[in-house]
Amino acid sequence: ETVSGAQLVAEALRAQNIEYMFGIVGIPITEIAIAAQAVGIKYIGMRNEQAACYAASAVGYLTGRPGVCLVVSGPGFLHALGGMANANLNCWPLLVIGGSSDRNQETMGAFQEFPQVEAGRLYNKLTVRPSSLEVIPAVIEKAVRTSIYGRPGSCYVDIPGDFVNLQVNKSSVKYVGCCLPPPLSMAEQSAVSEAASVLAQAEQPLLVIGKGAAYSRAENNIRKLVDLCGLPFLPTPMGKGVVPDNHPNCVAAARSTALQHADVIVLLGARLNWILHFGLPPRFRQDVKVIQIDICAEELGNNVRPAASLLGDINTVTKQLLEEFSKRRWKYPSSSQWWKKLREKIMSNEEKSKELELQNSLPMNYYTVFRHIRDLIPRDCILVSEGANTMDIGRTALPNYQPRQRLDAGTFGTMGVGLGFAIAAAVVAKDRTPEKRVVCIEGDSAFGFSGMELETICRYSLPILIIVVNNNGIYTGLDADTWSEMLKSGDPATCAPPVSLLPNSHYERVMSAFGGRGHFVTTPEELQRALRASVADRRAPALVNVMIDPRSERKKQEFPWLTRSNL
Repeated sequence: ETVSGAQLVAEALRAQNIEYMFGIVGIPITEIAIAAQAVGIKYIGMRNEQAACYAASAVGYLTGRPGVCLVVSGPGFLHALGGMANANLNCWPLLVIGGSSDRNQETMGAFQEFPQVEAGRLYNKLTVRPSSLEVIPAVIEKAVRTSIYGRPGSCYVDIPGDFVNLQVNKSSVKYVGCCLPPPLSMAEQSAVSEAASVLAQAEQPLLVIGKGAAYSRAENNIRKLVDLCGLPFLPTPMGKGVVPDNHPNCVAAARSTALQHADVIVLLGARLNWILHFGLPPRFRQDVKVIQIDICAEELGNNVRPAASLLGDINTVTKQLLEEFSKRRWKYPSSSQWWKKLREKIMSNEEKSKELELQNSLPMNYYTVFRHIRDLIPRDCILVSEGANTMDIGRTALPNYQPRQRLDAGTFGTMGVGLGFAIAAAVVAKDRTPEKRVVCIEGDSAFGFSGMELETICRYSLPILIIVVNNNGIYTGLDADTWSEMLKSGDPATCAPPVSLLPNSHYERVMSAFGGRGHFVTTPEELQRALRASVADRRAPALVNVMIDPRSERKKQEFPWLTRSNL
């Protein structure tokens, strides 16, 4: 009995408990998608490989098992590189399977010939091309295992076009079982007690909860640690919800103050990269003591020399700290000066935001829009957010109460991830938590990167609610009158500000073109009506296009952002 290369790939993925595949079919990989469906893997056909790869990576984060992105050779493979890099920098497991030219045409200028294996090495933890059909199951097992063991990341498997329909005797295939779950490592006991001693002597402690904590399913133990020790905590953007944002110890509304004045900071699966200003002055104290908990040894000591390094799985190490503190019985006093300072800052920042939220001027500002969104979307929905101001303000204005329910531009600051992430979240929710809605909040510029995925959303009837916060541009835009005045002075290629987009673009019509519900909104009343209607209809995809003041900005920061981080 014989089996084809396409069948071997599909059966190997199934054997590794892979459930979801995203991609765009074509020569030479169409048969792989058909074979995948035949063995029970769900195949979601996307409109651009970039979005397909973003979607597959989000599945890895949400489920702990890599999603698969299936792409054709050459340009198809190249369009998926953004997703591989994004997954690797976010430390999310991903498996990309790319078709490549037939082996007997190598160096001849074959159709879409490209050095894919060599190119893949820069973007992946593992890049491999099976040497024969017989080893395909073993290679796929290694790729899945590598993607989830240690620090998770992206893996690429290259399948030559001639392998896809080639047949081989089943008896000669090297079949392998499903890889074991990732082994859990613990920190050294001496490092755990050192960390506990440093923390117990802190006058101004702070816990920083990163998306590594969310990925390791550490929420129950971290909540216990926060309550047991009475510590103030600050989530990173995707660490939101590990401990609910409405927990009394959450100091997200006093982020700058908390980071700048803390004398001991515990990093739980968070890195001292640009998102945390590298842990350096002026954003941090010169003498700050850092207790670093990370699964990756190479991460320990980056930018700041740690007072204690705890290498291991976040959940397991948190459990070790809990055991240590149940022996020591130490609790940080809630009556301290530090808590007083933090609470005062939280109050004053929340008052500023509230003032902006309650402004009645038209067109609306960001804060007013987010207030209505917060009031009307389901409490436990999965939030996807990207944009410049849209993502930044949304991070503070929209709370998360559960882990792994906020997806955004991440460590790599990638624009264009939103619709792919939303599709992934909706497909996973359909199988695991059908009552959960996915709400995707996009800046108008961010929406443009993968807008055509609205067709994918409608084709698979995914009840995603997309809200486009539309300010006619990137960062800021022009209103319609200013735009038409400007056109009088000449060609927009020479006189339109590079940040501007076409005013009053009707993105909601793209949704209605594919059979979803579209709403165009300019007032708070229209916004409330559109949101209520969209939330009530649990079956239809909807897009609410909210026109806001093109000049609306974030509230003034103590530290101006000078980086490209807020794209």
